[in-house]
Amino acid sequence: MLAAGAMALLAVALIVSLAVDDRTLDGMPLWAKPLKFALSIGLYSFTWAWLLSLLRRDRRWARWAGTVLAVTGVAEVAVIVFQAARVRRSHFNVSTPLDATLFSVMGMMILALMVANIVAAVAVLLERQADRPTTWGVRLGLVISTLGLATGGLMTGPRPGQSAAGGIIGAHTVGLPDGGPGLPLLGWSTVGGDLRAPHFIGMHALQLLSLLPLALTALSRRLPVLSHEPVRLRLTLTAGGLYAGVFALSTWQALRGQPLVRPDGVTLAAASALLLAALIAAAASIRAPKDATPAADGASRAEAAR
Repeated sequence: MLAAGAMALLAVALIVSLAVDDRTLDGMPLWAKPLKFALSIGLYSFTWAWLLSLLRRDRRWARWAGTVLAVTGVAEVAVIVFQAARVRRSHFNVSTPLDATLFSVMGMMILALMVANIVAAVAVLLERQADRPTTWGVRLGLVISTLGLATGGLMTGPRPGQSAAGGIIGAHTVGLPDGGPGLPLLGWSTVGGDLRAPHFIGMHALQLLSLLPLALTALSRRLPVLSHEPVRLRLTLTAGGLYAGVFALSTWQALRGQPLVRPDGVTLAAASALLLAALIAAAASIRAPKDATPAADGASRAEAAR
Protein backbone atom coordinates (compact mmCIF):
# COMPACT_ATOMS: atom_id res chain seq x y z
CA MET A 1 0.00 0.00 0.00
CA LEU A 2 2.95 2.34 0.66
CA ALA A 3 4.06 1.97 -2.95
CA ALA A 4 0.57 2.77 -4.23
CA GLY A 5 0.38 5.83 -1.98
CA ALA A 6 3.81 7.05 -3.10
CA MET A 7 2.81 6.67 -6.75
CA ALA A 8 -0.42 8.58 -6.14
CA LEU A 9 1.50 11.51 -4.64
CA LEU A 10 4.03 11.40 -7.47
CA ALA A 11 1.21 11.40 -10.03
CA VAL A 12 -0.18 14.61 -8.55
CA ALA A 13 3.25 16.25 -8.79
CA LEU A 14 3.65 15.05 -12.39
CA ILE A 15 0.25 16.44 -13.38
CA VAL A 16 1.40 19.83 -12.10
CA SER A 17 4.65 19.43 -14.05
CA LEU A 18 2.68 18.69 -17.22
CA ALA A 19 0.68 21.86 -16.72
CA VAL A 20 3.65 24.18 -16.20
CA ASP A 21 6.37 22.57 -18.37
CA ASP A 22 5.75 22.53 -22.13
CA ARG A 23 8.96 20.73 -23.12
CA THR A 24 8.66 17.58 -25.22
CA LEU A 25 10.65 14.39 -25.73
CA ASP A 26 10.14 12.18 -28.80
CA GLY A 27 7.12 14.27 -29.74
CA MET A 28 5.33 13.78 -26.41
CA PRO A 29 5.06 16.08 -23.37
CA LEU A 30 8.17 15.51 -21.26
CA TRP A 31 6.31 14.38 -18.15
CA ALA A 32 3.64 12.26 -19.88
CA LYS A 33 5.64 9.01 -19.72
CA PRO A 34 6.54 9.31 -16.01
CA LEU A 35 2.87 10.08 -15.27
CA LYS A 36 1.68 7.01 -17.19
CA PHE A 37 4.10 4.76 -15.34
CA ALA A 38 3.29 6.28 -11.94
CA LEU A 39 -0.44 5.69 -12.45
CA SER A 40 0.08 2.19 -13.84
CA ILE A 41 2.51 1.05 -11.13
CA GLY A 42 0.34 2.64 -8.44
CA LEU A 43 -2.72 0.71 -9.59
CA TYR A 44 -0.66 -2.46 -10.02
CA SER A 45 0.81 -2.19 -6.51
CA PHE A 46 -2.58 -1.48 -4.94
CA THR A 47 -4.12 -4.52 -6.63
CA TRP A 48 -1.29 -6.81 -5.52
CA ALA A 49 -1.54 -5.53 -1.95
CA TRP A 50 -5.23 -6.41 -2.00
CA LEU A 51 -4.68 -9.85 -3.57
CA LEU A 52 -1.94 -10.79 -1.10
CA SER A 53 -4.16 -9.67 1.78
CA LEU A 54 -6.60 -12.43 0.74
CA LEU A 55 -4.08 -15.14 1.61
CA ARG A 56 -5.32 -17.08 4.61
CA ARG A 57 -2.02 -18.90 5.08
CA ASP A 58 1.09 -17.01 6.10
CA ARG A 59 3.39 -17.63 3.17
CA ARG A 60 6.64 -15.78 3.82
CA TRP A 61 7.81 -16.24 0.24
CA ALA A 62 4.59 -14.60 -0.98
CA ARG A 63 5.20 -11.57 1.24
CA TRP A 64 8.77 -11.32 -0.07
CA ALA A 65 7.45 -11.47 -3.64
CA GLY A 66 5.01 -8.67 -2.85
CA THR A 67 7.83 -6.56 -1.46
CA VAL A 68 9.94 -7.14 -4.58
CA LEU A 69 6.97 -6.16 -6.78
CA ALA A 70 6.52 -2.89 -4.93
CA VAL A 71 10.22 -1.99 -4.69
CA THR A 72 11.07 -2.77 -8.33
CA GLY A 73 7.98 -0.94 -9.58
CA VAL A 74 8.81 2.20 -7.61
CA ALA A 75 12.49 1.99 -8.60
CA GLU A 76 11.62 1.74 -12.29
CA VAL A 77 9.42 4.84 -12.06
CA ALA A 78 12.25 6.65 -10.23
CA VAL A 79 14.63 5.97 -13.14
CA ILE A 80 12.03 7.16 -15.65
CA VAL A 81 11.49 10.40 -13.70
CA PHE A 82 15.26 10.90 -13.39
CA GLN A 83 15.75 10.49 -17.13
CA ALA A 84 12.85 12.84 -17.88
CA ALA A 85 14.45 15.46 -15.65
CA ARG A 86 17.58 15.11 -17.81
CA VAL A 87 15.40 15.27 -20.96
CA ARG A 88 16.72 11.84 -21.94
CA ARG A 89 14.96 8.68 -23.13
CA SER A 90 14.68 6.11 -20.37
CA HIS A 91 14.02 3.04 -22.56
CA PHE A 92 16.23 1.62 -25.33
CA ASN A 93 18.78 4.40 -24.75
CA VAL A 94 22.44 3.30 -24.76
CA SER A 95 23.87 6.50 -26.23
CA THR A 96 26.08 7.28 -23.18
CA PRO A 97 27.57 5.07 -20.44
CA LEU A 98 25.09 6.47 -17.87
CA ASP A 99 22.09 5.96 -20.17
CA ALA A 100 23.21 2.42 -20.99
CA THR A 101 23.73 1.62 -17.30
CA LEU A 102 20.31 2.93 -16.34
CA PHE A 103 18.64 0.97 -19.15
CA SER A 104 20.46 -2.20 -18.05
CA VAL A 105 19.38 -1.62 -14.45
CA MET A 106 15.80 -1.17 -15.60
CA GLY A 107 16.04 -4.44 -17.50
CA MET A 108 17.20 -6.26 -14.37
CA MET A 109 14.40 -4.66 -12.34
CA ILE A 110 11.81 -5.74 -14.91
CA LEU A 111 13.18 -9.28 -14.81
CA ALA A 112 12.95 -9.26 -10.99
CA LEU A 113 9.40 -7.92 -11.23
CA MET A 114 8.47 -10.71 -13.67
CA VAL A 115 9.84 -13.41 -11.36
CA ALA A 116 8.14 -11.84 -8.32
CA ASN A 117 4.89 -11.58 -10.28
CA ILE A 118 4.99 -15.31 -11.06
CA VAL A 119 5.85 -16.25 -7.46
CA ALA A 120 3.08 -14.05 -6.03
CA ALA A 121 0.66 -15.37 -8.65
CA VAL A 122 1.38 -18.96 -7.61
CA ALA A 123 0.67 -18.03 -3.98
CA VAL A 124 -2.67 -16.44 -4.87
CA LEU A 125 -3.62 -19.25 -7.28
CA LEU A 126 -3.12 -21.80 -4.48
CA GLU A 127 -5.78 -20.01 -2.45
CA ARG A 128 -9.50 -20.54 -2.91
CA GLN A 129 -11.41 -17.32 -2.61
CA ALA A 130 -14.86 -16.65 -1.13
CA ASP A 131 -16.70 -18.05 -4.16
CA ARG A 132 -16.02 -19.54 -7.58
CA PRO A 133 -16.54 -16.32 -9.61
CA THR A 134 -13.95 -14.50 -7.49
CA THR A 135 -11.54 -17.42 -7.65
CA TRP A 136 -11.73 -17.63 -11.43
CA GLY A 137 -11.66 -13.86 -11.90
CA VAL A 138 -8.40 -13.73 -9.95
CA ARG A 139 -6.96 -16.73 -11.79
CA LEU A 140 -7.73 -15.39 -15.26
CA GLY A 141 -6.53 -11.91 -14.35
CA LEU A 142 -3.23 -13.26 -13.06
CA VAL A 143 -2.56 -15.40 -16.13
CA ILE A 144 -3.37 -12.67 -18.67
CA SER A 145 -1.49 -9.98 -16.73
CA THR A 146 1.61 -12.19 -16.61
CA LEU A 147 1.41 -12.61 -20.38
CA GLY A 148 0.94 -8.85 -20.70
CA LEU A 149 4.11 -8.25 -18.71
CA ALA A 150 5.95 -10.72 -20.94
CA THR A 151 5.08 -8.72 -24.08
CA GLY A 152 7.55 -6.12 -22.83
CA GLY A 153 10.28 -8.50 -23.94
CA LEU A 154 9.16 -8.05 -27.56
CA MET A 155 10.31 -4.42 -27.41
CA THR A 156 13.87 -4.95 -26.24
CA GLY A 157 15.51 -6.75 -29.12
CA PRO A 158 17.59 -4.73 -31.59
CA ARG A 159 15.72 -3.80 -34.76
CA PRO A 160 17.28 -3.79 -38.25
CA GLY A 161 19.85 -1.01 -38.49
CA GLN A 162 20.13 -0.54 -34.72
CA SER A 163 23.40 -0.88 -32.83
CA ALA A 164 24.93 0.32 -29.60
CA ALA A 165 26.97 2.75 -31.69
CA GLY A 166 23.71 4.33 -32.87
CA GLY A 167 22.58 4.84 -29.28
CA ILE A 168 19.26 2.98 -29.51
CA ILE A 169 18.54 -0.72 -28.96
CA GLY A 170 14.88 -1.78 -29.16
CA ALA A 171 11.59 0.01 -29.88
CA HIS A 172 7.91 -0.12 -29.06
CA THR A 173 6.75 0.93 -32.55
CA VAL A 174 6.60 -1.77 -35.23
CA GLY A 175 7.28 -0.83 -38.83
CA LEU A 176 8.36 2.75 -38.13
CA PRO A 177 10.85 4.58 -35.89
CA ASP A 178 9.68 5.55 -32.40
CA GLY A 179 8.56 9.11 -31.82
CA GLY A 180 5.95 9.60 -34.55
CA PRO A 181 2.33 10.75 -34.13
CA GLY A 182 0.62 9.13 -31.16
CA LEU A 183 -2.52 9.10 -29.04
CA PRO A 184 -2.81 11.92 -26.46
CA LEU A 185 -1.03 11.10 -23.18
CA LEU A 186 -0.71 7.38 -24.02
CA GLY A 187 1.57 8.11 -26.97
CA TRP A 188 0.65 4.87 -28.78
CA SER A 189 1.48 5.23 -32.45
CA THR A 190 -1.34 6.22 -34.80
CA VAL A 191 0.70 5.40 -37.91
CA GLY A 192 2.36 2.07 -37.04
CA GLY A 193 2.00 -0.91 -34.75
CA ASP A 194 2.71 -0.25 -31.08
CA LEU A 195 3.55 -3.01 -28.60
CA ARG A 196 2.72 -0.76 -25.66
CA ALA A 197 -0.99 -1.32 -26.38
CA PRO A 198 -1.07 -5.11 -25.70
CA HIS A 199 1.45 -4.61 -22.87
CA PHE A 200 -0.94 -2.19 -21.15
CA ILE A 201 -4.08 -4.20 -21.95
CA GLY A 202 -2.58 -7.43 -20.68
CA MET A 203 -1.09 -5.99 -17.48
CA HIS A 204 -4.35 -4.47 -16.31
CA ALA A 205 -6.36 -7.65 -16.67
CA LEU A 206 -5.25 -8.16 -13.08
CA GLN A 207 -7.43 -5.27 -11.92
CA LEU A 208 -10.43 -5.61 -14.23
CA LEU A 209 -11.00 -9.36 -14.04
CA SER A 210 -10.28 -9.56 -10.30
CA LEU A 211 -12.81 -6.82 -9.54
CA LEU A 212 -15.51 -8.00 -11.97
CA PRO A 213 -17.00 -10.67 -9.63
CA LEU A 214 -17.25 -8.06 -6.86
CA ALA A 215 -19.11 -5.74 -9.24
CA LEU A 216 -21.47 -8.55 -10.27
CA THR A 217 -22.21 -9.31 -6.62
CA ALA A 218 -22.99 -5.64 -5.96
CA LEU A 219 -25.29 -5.53 -9.01
CA SER A 220 -27.17 -8.61 -7.80
CA ARG A 221 -29.17 -6.35 -5.46
CA ARG A 222 -30.72 -4.69 -8.51
CA LEU A 223 -30.58 -7.64 -10.94
CA PRO A 224 -31.89 -10.78 -9.19
CA VAL A 225 -30.51 -13.11 -11.88
CA LEU A 226 -27.00 -12.22 -10.68
CA SER A 227 -27.78 -13.55 -7.22
CA HIS A 228 -27.14 -17.04 -8.60
CA GLU A 229 -23.48 -17.98 -8.29
CA PRO A 230 -23.40 -20.12 -11.48
CA VAL A 231 -24.61 -17.11 -13.47
CA ARG A 232 -21.85 -14.89 -12.07
CA LEU A 233 -19.31 -17.63 -12.72
CA ARG A 234 -20.34 -18.01 -16.37
CA LEU A 235 -20.23 -14.24 -16.87
CA THR A 236 -16.77 -14.07 -15.28
CA LEU A 237 -15.47 -16.84 -17.54
CA THR A 238 -17.02 -15.13 -20.57
CA ALA A 239 -15.37 -11.84 -19.63
CA GLY A 240 -12.05 -13.63 -19.17
CA GLY A 241 -12.32 -15.22 -22.61
CA LEU A 242 -13.22 -11.87 -24.19
CA TYR A 243 -10.33 -10.11 -22.45
CA ALA A 244 -7.86 -12.79 -23.49
CA GLY A 245 -9.12 -12.46 -27.07
CA VAL A 246 -8.72 -8.67 -27.03
CA PHE A 247 -5.18 -9.03 -25.66
CA ALA A 248 -4.25 -11.60 -28.33
CA LEU A 249 -5.85 -9.50 -31.09
CA SER A 250 -4.06 -6.31 -30.02
CA THR A 251 -0.72 -8.17 -29.90
CA TRP A 252 -1.28 -9.63 -33.38
CA GLN A 253 -2.31 -6.23 -34.70
CA ALA A 254 0.77 -4.51 -33.28
CA LEU A 255 3.16 -7.17 -34.63
CA ARG A 256 1.66 -6.62 -38.09
CA GLY A 257 2.68 -2.96 -37.89
CA GLN A 258 -0.92 -1.76 -37.67
CA PRO A 259 -2.06 1.10 -35.40
CA LEU A 260 -4.57 0.15 -32.73
CA VAL A 261 -6.93 2.91 -33.87
CA ARG A 262 -6.71 2.04 -37.58
CA PRO A 263 -7.64 -1.63 -37.91
CA ASP A 264 -7.86 -3.18 -41.36
CA GLY A 265 -10.64 -5.43 -42.63
CA VAL A 266 -9.05 -8.62 -41.28
CA THR A 267 -8.65 -7.15 -37.80
CA LEU A 268 -12.21 -5.81 -37.82
CA ALA A 269 -13.55 -9.21 -38.89
CA ALA A 270 -11.65 -10.95 -36.09
CA ALA A 271 -12.84 -8.35 -33.57
CA SER A 272 -16.45 -8.75 -34.76
CA ALA A 273 -16.27 -12.53 -34.43
CA LEU A 274 -14.82 -12.19 -30.94
CA LEU A 275 -17.52 -9.73 -29.85
CA LEU A 276 -20.30 -11.88 -31.33
CA ALA A 277 -19.02 -14.97 -29.52
CA ALA A 278 -18.84 -13.01 -26.25
CA LEU A 279 -22.39 -11.67 -26.65
CA ILE A 280 -23.76 -15.15 -27.35
CA ALA A 281 -21.90 -16.55 -24.34
CA ALA A 282 -23.11 -13.69 -22.12
CA ALA A 283 -26.73 -14.20 -23.23
CA ALA A 284 -26.45 -17.91 -22.43
CA SER A 285 -24.78 -17.11 -19.11
CA ILE A 286 -27.63 -15.06 -17.64
CA ARG A 287 -30.05 -17.96 -17.67
CA ALA A 288 -30.70 -18.81 -14.02
CA PRO A 289 -30.09 -22.53 -13.36
CA LYS A 290 -33.21 -24.67 -12.93
CA ASP A 291 -34.28 -25.39 -9.37
CA ALA A 292 -31.63 -22.97 -8.13
CA THR A 293 -32.15 -20.32 -5.49
CA PRO A 294 -29.73 -17.72 -4.16
CA ALA A 295 -29.66 -19.60 -0.86
CA ALA A 296 -28.76 -22.83 -2.60
CA ASP A 297 -26.05 -21.05 -4.52
CA GLY A 298 -24.63 -19.72 -1.27
CA ALA A 299 -24.36 -23.26 0.06
CA SER A 300 -22.40 -24.25 -3.02
CA ARG A 301 -19.64 -21.82 -2.08
CA ALA A 302 -18.22 -24.49 0.19
CA GLU A 303 -17.01 -26.11 -3.05
CA ALA A 304 -15.27 -22.94 -4.22
CA ALA A 305 -12.86 -23.12 -7.14
CA ARG A 306 -13.63 -26.73 -8.08
